[in-house]
Amino acid sequence: MKLTDILSDSFNPQEWEAKGYELPKYDLKAVKAKTYEEPTWVHFGAGNIFRAFTAAVLNDVLNSGKYDRGIVVAETFDYEIIDKAYAPYENLSLLVSLKSTGDIEKKVIGSVVESLKADYQFEEHWARLVEIFRKPSLQMISFTITEKGYGVAPHDLERGMKPVLAMGKVAVLLYERYLAGQLPLTVQSMDNCSHNGDKVKAGVMTYVNKWVADGLVPAEFAAYVQDETKVTFPWAMIDKITPRPHTLVQKMLADDGFEDNYTIETERHSFTAPFVNAEETQYLVIEDHYTNGRPPLDLGGVLYTERETVDKVETMKVTTCLNPLHTAMSIYGCMLGYDLISAEMKDEDLRGFIQKIGYIEAMPVVTDPGVLNPYEFIGAVLNRRLPNPFMPDAPQRIAMDTSQKLAIRFGETLKKYDERGLDKDNLVLIPLVLAGYARYLRGIDDNGNEFAPSPDPLLAELQPIVAGLEVKEGEQDFSCLKALYSRTDVFGVDVYALGLGEKIEGMVAELYAGPGAVRKTLHKYVSAR
Repeated sequence: MKLTDILSDSFNPQEWEAKGYELPKYDLKAVKAKTYEEPTWVHFGAGNIFRAFTAAVLNDVLNSGKYDRGIVVAETFDYEIIDKAYAPYENLSLLVSLKSTGDIEKKVIGSVVESLKADYQFEEHWARLVEIFRKPSLQMISFTITEKGYGVAPHDLERGMKPVLAMGKVAVLLYERYLAGQLPLTVQSMDNCSHNGDKVKAGVMTYVNKWVADGLVPAEFAAYVQDETKVTFPWAMIDKITPRPHTLVQKMLADDGFEDNYTIETERHSFTAPFVNAEETQYLVIEDHYTNGRPPLDLGGVLYTERETVDKVETMKVTTCLNPLHTAMSIYGCMLGYDLISAEMKDEDLRGFIQKIGYIEAMPVVTDPGVLNPYEFIGAVLNRRLPNPFMPDAPQRIAMDTSQKLAIRFGETLKKYDERGLDKDNLVLIPLVLAGYARYLRGIDDNGNEFAPSPDPLLAELQPIVAGLEVKEGEQDFSCLKALYSRTDVFGVDVYALGLGEKIEGMVAELYAGPGAVRKTLHKYVSAR
C-alpha cells in the first residue's frame, strides 16, 4: 500500500477501506486541472500543521461535493520538504488522527494539488507563483510559518526587491498582483499568535514602505496594500497539536501494509513524513473580512465571525481554558518528577489542580465568545487533549520562557478580579501556581534533588532572588519574595498591591518545608478547594 497507488487507473480501494483508510470522494485529476487554471488559494508553509489541519479541512470540503478547487502550497524556508515529503507522493499525504482512547483514524488527503518552492533560485517555481498571483481567481493566501516567520531583518531590507525572508517575498508577489490591475486579495495568517493578521501586515508593510522610500515602487502600491477594499489581513485563532511523526503510528501503519510510513529529517532539522499525525481536537476561528470571496471552509468546520469575537476566543484560550492549565501543570510537573503531560493527567492532585483553576477560579472572568463554549473547550482539554497518550509533550518543554507567559496566563485574570471588584478570597489555586514558581526557580524537586529549570530569558535574573531559600523544616525569612512578586513585567500585576502577597508568601513557606512539601501542599489546597 503506497500513496501513489491511489492515482493508478487500476487502483482497487477495497483493501484500503477494509483497513480503515478513508479515501478522497472527489475526482483528484479534475480538481487538479480546475485549480491549475483558476487557483483560489495559496498557502505558505508546507509543514505538518498545514497538512494535518488546513489541507485536511479543504479535503473535507471537497468531499462534500460543494467545491471544486484544491490548494497550492508554497514553502518559504525548508525546500527539502517539497522534494522529500510532497513531490514523491504527487502531493498526497495520510492524516492519522490520534485519539485519547489510543485509537487512530486514517484519512488520505488529496486537496493539495501543487507544491512550490517560494524562492527566486527555483525559477520555474517562482514563475508559477507570479503567474498565480496575477490571476483574478486568486482569493486568499494564508500562512502557517510560525510567528518568527513574520520577522523583518535590516539586511533583508537592503536587498531591494530580492528579499530572502517570507514577508519580503509576499510583498514582491503582492506587487505582481498590483501590476496585474490592483486585484483584490485576502492575506490570512493561520499561525498561533495573538492578532496574527496585524503581524503579517506589519511585516509586509515594512518592505513596502522601504521600497517606496527607495523609489523602487510607486506610492500607489503602498496605498493598494492598505486599502481594505482591495487587501485585507484578518485575525484568526488556531488550535491543534501536531507532534513529530510518532513511532507508534509508524508501527500501526506498517502492520497495515502501508509502506510510506518512515520519518524524514531534513538538513534544516524539519521532521516530516508521507504521513502526519495529530490530535483529533482542532479549532480555527477566522475574522470574515475577505475582498474577493473565499473557499467555503465553514463546510469543513472553520468558524467565520467578527474580529472582536476572534479576540474573545483567543483571550478565552490563553487566559483560562488551555494555556494557564499547561503552565500550572508544567511548574508542578517538573517539581514532581514527571516528563509527560499525559502521565500528569493520571495524577489526582494535578488533574484536580488544573480542573479547579479553570472551572472555579478563572471561569468567572471569562467572556463567552458565543461561537465556542468555554466549558466545552475546557472539557475537551481535560478529557481528550491532555490525557492523549500519543501526545509526547513534556512539562519541561512547556515550562520554557515561563517568565514571559505568567502575565498573560494569570495576570489578566487577576486584573479582572480587581477591576470587577470580585472577591479575591476565592483565589486559592492561582496563587498556588505563582507560589510554585518561586519553588520551581530554586531548581530543587520534591525529593530534594537538583534539576535544571527550562530555558528562560529571565532565569539568571530571577533565580538569585530565591537563592537564599532552603528546602528544610523550620523558620526562614521569606521577605526576599517581595522582589519577585512585585514585578509587573513577570506577573502582569503587583500581587502585593492586589492583597495577595502575604497569601502567596505563606504558600511558598509551605512548599519549602522539606522533602515531600510540594506534594503535601498541592494535595492540601486542591482537596480543600
